[in-house]
This record gives sequence, structure tokens and C-alpha cells, in this order.
Amino acid sequence: MQGRDEWGMDAHTDAPLRSPLAPPVPMLPLRLRARAATTMEMAAIPWLKALEPEQRERVASSIQVAEVEVGERVCRIGREANYWFGVIDGLLKMSNDDAAARPVTFTGVPPGGWFGEGTLLKREVYRYNIQALRRSVVAGLPLESFHELLESSIAFNRYVLNQLNERLGQFIAAREIDRQSDPDLRVARNLAALFHPLLYPGVGGLLRITQQELGHLVGLSRQRVNEALRHLQDQRLIAVEYGGLRVLDLAGLRVYPQQ
Repeated sequence: MQGRDEWGMDAHTDAPLRSPLAPPVPMLPLRLRARAATTMEMAAIPWLKALEPEQRERVASSIQVAEVEVGERVCRIGREANYWFGVIDGLLKMSNDDAAARPVTFTGVPPGGWFGEGTLLKREVYRYNIQALRRSVVAGLPLESFHELLESSIAFNRYVLNQLNERLGQFIAAREIDRQSDPDLRVARNLAALFHPLLYPGVGGLLRITQQELGHLVGLSRQRVNEALRHLQDQRLIAVEYGGLRVLDLAGLRVYPQQ
């Protein structure tokens, strides 16, 4: 993969994640760690299945992946967008941490999630940061390959259109959540967003996330997240399991606390 902005950046962490989540230093830029995707990693890319065999074979050769360390950024505010990114494994967060405005975490990006299509469509710079909350495997499709698919594949256009529509609904809901002071509600609605079957098909029924990682996404302490999870589990909306959370009632999480 060529040395474009986001792949070529050195590892960088925000202050809240510097300890104990900061990546080891020094690290090679992502572009120097990028490699071809394995067969299993290609199988985890949902939109590839929508392409015609010839298109799939052609575009697959341009996809590369890289392992991203905790706290490392994949995208940064103000950098030119040259790739469409997706999460093969791990967990990322989308935020405006470097902006002059009040810091806001827009969403988490679990496995199966692809992001930045709006930025690529407009060929503009990133207006958000994307940072790893845990060690993750991230795939990148070059900008020109992205636009080539838009021009040649009706199925790909439909996929991107659905992505944009679902993400718009997600961000409208996130705006509503951000105004809520009830911690249980914030945790419930954020969990519902992370289990979105269209935006994040790689999650399935079990989301691998720690209480600390969830706290980073919802803006709460680990202790308060723990309390909220116990309340949600008592109401049989989720089940806390080793290494993650299982949703028992997704519809209930989406309307919580209106049971």
C-alpha cells in the first residue's frame, strides 16, 4: 500500500488513552505494516459478497490490511481521505478529540463496520479521528477503487446507500443520547448501536468489549458502566459473558427504558 496520509501516520495517542492503553513506542507507520488480506479476512468483508465474481477478483487485489495497536489512529482530523476503511477484528472509536469544540465520541466501530464513505464521496479531508480501543485488524480499499466500484456496480451502490441511510439514523439517535443524563440509558442505547446488524454484521450475537472500552465510548467511568450493565442484565436485556456482552433483547435496548 502506498504511503498516503492515514496509512503513513506514526502512532499517536490521545491523553485519556495514554495510560494504560497507549501503544508501544516506537512503531513503524501503518503503511509499512500493511499486507495482503488472508482468505479468512477477505471472507469477513461483507460488501465483497455483493459484487460480481470478476469485480470481486479485481478489487480484492487492491485491499490490504494492517494490525493497529491500542491508542493508534487510523484517521485524523484534517488529513486527506485516501482509503475506505473497515474493521476485520477489534474495536475502534470515532471522535473529534482534537477539535476546538467539546470532545465528543460519535460512535464505536466493531467488526464488520466500514466507515468514511461520505468523506470519500465528497473527496474531502476527515472531520473526525478514528482510534483503536483494542488491538484491531483494519482493512483499506483505495479511494480510486472505491469510486470505480460506484461507477460500475449497482449492488455496491445499493450497499453504500444503505450504509449512509443507516448511519444517518445512528447519528440522529446518538445526538439524542448525548443529551441524556441517565447512565443506564446511555449504555443501553450505545450497546444497541454497536449491535446494528447492517452496519456491523461481524459482531453477531456476542460483542467482545471490556467495561473500560465501553466507558470510553459512552463517556462514563468503568464503575458506572459496570453498574449499568448489571441493571440491564437484571432486566434480561443483555448477558455479561467472559470477554464480552451478549444481547438478549435488541429491540428492548433500542427503546430503553420504555419497556
